Amino acid sequence: MKSITVQQPGQLVIEECPLPSPLQGEVRIRVASAGICGSDVHIYRGHNPFAKYPRVIGHEFFGHIDAIGEGVDPSRIGERVVGDPVVSCGHCYPCSVGRPNVCTELQVIGVHRDGGFSEYVTLPAQNAHRVPDSIPDNEATMVEPFTIAANICSQLQPGPLDVALVYGAGPMGLTSIQALRGVYGVKQIVVADRIDERLAMATANGADVVINNSQLDLASELQKLGIRPTLIIDAACHPAILPEAIDLASPAARIGIMGFSAEPCVISQQAITSKEISIYSSRLNSNRFPQVIAWMTQRQIQPEKLITHQFTFTQVIEAMEIFEKDQKQCCKVLLKF
Repeated sequence: MKSITVQQPGQLVIEECPLPSPLQGEVRIRVASAGICGSDVHIYRGHNPFAKYPRVIGHEFFGHIDAIGEGVDPSRIGERVVGDPVVSCGHCYPCSVGRPNVCTELQVIGVHRDGGFSEYVTLPAQNAHRVPDSIPDNEATMVEPFTIAANICSQLQPGPLDVALVYGAGPMGLTSIQALRGVYGVKQIVVADRIDERLAMATANGADVVINNSQLDLASELQKLGIRPTLIIDAACHPAILPEAIDLASPAARIGIMGFSAEPCVISQQAITSKEISIYSSRLNSNRFPQVIAWMTQRQIQPEKLITHQFTFTQVIEAMEIFEKDQKQCCKVLLKF
């Protein structure tokens, strides 16, 4: 089989690999399509501290089960499925309280073990989630990105009284906007980004107000509009954002951080406690695949709006370059296998 492997930082190849056999409790998926994520680029460039090389990358993938390991129901062969990349131990403290995404023995498919940028991939049977025929292949490939939004929203608990501020109109921000609008029905969504074309995408995906915070002072603009956000999502993850978000937030607001920077940031305890602000962080997803599949089935979200480019897997280097460098026109890129 053909697999896309990062041999070492900066060295990506398409190579012939042995066809894997599913172990006990596993299934094998014949991959049909896979999505490129920023973390795939980070592994390619050597900026992911968790990745080990060489590594077959890719954690957003859709396909059909074509083989099963011992103990798996044979009727699953042929099933249309998406793969949850979170592989957990099931018995540590985080797993026991429903937080397998921060399992003490966590393995992420495409990071710690070989991933879905391959013609075939194996994974635990419980990580392969059936997709109804009503969801087209391309949209099915988008389930994993929306689980990231589902995970932060599960902590923030948005509602119709909320005025939301989303930092960043990249894929994480746009999936969050769609969830806030289509699933949770928040009252108003404000989006801040530094690229006008990304702000246009935010509007197309449900934002009410967009602000280019490279040209305008965000605090001043919100004050002019009489907006004090009750819910803030940081989908840009620059170290300067959290202190600003704390300052802009309404009393009793919730702030969610969707990613990380290794750079330090300085925050004021008084600014947090004086308004009793709750701050949440989110990593990957904790069993959110069924939830997102239900959103798609009920048409509460529109994943097709985010797909801007498609390539055959043999064009992976071109696809990665476009995803990394064309932030004005590119959102989600799919590879076809």
